Amino acid sequence: MVFIIYGLVLVCFSIYSYALIDPNLTLVSHPLWQQLREPLIQLGYHQRATSTQIYLILLVALFAIHLWLVHKKKNINPIHISILVACIAVFAYPFVSHDLFNYIFDAKILTVYGDNPYMQKALDYPLDEWTRFMHWTHRPYPYGPTFLPFTLIPSYLSFNTFILNFGFFKIAWGLMYLVSVYLLSKLHKRSALMFATHPLVILEGLMNSHNDLIAVAFGIIGIWFLFQKNQIAARIWFLISGGIKYLTLPLIVLQQKKDHWLNVVSLAGHITLLIYLSTLEIQPWYFLVLFMFLPFYPRLIDCIQIFLISLLLSYYPYIMLGGWDTPDKVILKHQIIWVGFILNVVYLVWKYLKASPAKRASVYAFLSEEAHT
Repeated sequence: MVFIIYGLVLVCFSIYSYALIDPNLTLVSHPLWQQLREPLIQLGYHQRATSTQIYLILLVALFAIHLWLVHKKKNINPIHISILVACIAVFAYPFVSHDLFNYIFDAKILTVYGDNPYMQKALDYPLDEWTRFMHWTHRPYPYGPTFLPFTLIPSYLSFNTFILNFGFFKIAWGLMYLVSVYLLSKLHKRSALMFATHPLVILEGLMNSHNDLIAVAFGIIGIWFLFQKNQIAARIWFLISGGIKYLTLPLIVLQQKKDHWLNVVSLAGHITLLIYLSTLEIQPWYFLVLFMFLPFYPRLIDCIQIFLISLLLSYYPYIMLGGWDTPDKVILKHQIIWVGFILNVVYLVWKYLKASPAKRASVYAFLSEEAHT
């Protein structure tokens, strides 16, 4: 029954995601698709209050099921649930982000035009119809050297057909998500279930397809090698992960011993980079990197759930008011996140004061399962 309910919620969310499809984008020219597309566009662009209510209801449902599965259903196989999630979420549209289309076009610059995406930008190809539904067409390739080779695989397989590009890129993200859950299940079953069902992972990693999920997946592969005592392979995968957008580079100092002081340094390094990026503009998907630390600190995500919820609630201005085109919408977004952050800090202080002196003694003790038993 839980699989049926969860599957229905995911299907509803995936269908809803097309309410904010770019009006300039036609995925399929079949008349049946047009009949389905028009009511969804009406919902997303002309009935914003109803659209926002649907988003909030589905988001609450996702979090409720996630918390119930992680805290109550200890017999759930995370691999099985992740297959369900991936098979449904892979069909979703990236409804609050255009980054996936930039990844697709950046790879196309090399695979189709034979140019260097670090030197060329989408605006250099004004006759290409794909630029009609892209954002940030004025910038060259902004990511590190290890992400581009990953995107070339689905790009080559797509033969310059957009729907194939869209599908193969989504499948690639789904496969990396499944690899992450599988390896986490080998290290810590509860952490795997936490990762597999968390709404931030599902929405920002799978549905919106941010490359932070790929960086996290490569990092988890490295962590798996670390626990297999293969130090060289672990460091190589950490470097590959860090080479996507550099946010995960502090992984390089991770140690197999869970309470090692260098692991605290690595976590602190990630948090420092997150704070720095957030001073430029806070984005929900940046915080996917914290899920890599679940094998070391199993209760880390539990401790910041309020903040993570606020990150996804911060899309309220985008869905309700339309885009980020005015300062007041961005200010409202920041206010939602700040409220969540402050509430989360209050919760952590209360939790810390309740903990025994032994559990207050180290980060590992406070964020481990023993700290909450």
